[in-house]
Amino acid sequence: MPGVLIVEAMAQAAAVLSFKTMGTKPTDDSVYYFAGIDSARFKKPVSPGDQIILNVKIDRILKGIWKYTGIATVDGTVVAEANMMCILKAIEK
Repeated sequence: MPGVLIVEAMAQAAAVLSFKTMGTKPTDDSVYYFAGIDSARFKKPVSPGDQIILNVKIDRILKGIWKYTGIATVDGTVVAEANMMCILKAIEK
């Protein structure tokens, strides 16, 4: 599995965590932007048949900017990690 897709999966897990934390559900009037990636590291390749476990934690929330740390593991071994930043915005119609 390409590293970029692993980071994308971590970002999507972060979005789910954010909505769960806020106690809301995504609507058609909002969009969750993937704003940045820092310190992305890819430790081992992920092969077909591997099960990736994604662990994402919120580091901080400041003025609508959410920062996370994500770690992806396969069989207890870290295969990728990254610090991510996302922004939740309302869509103007």
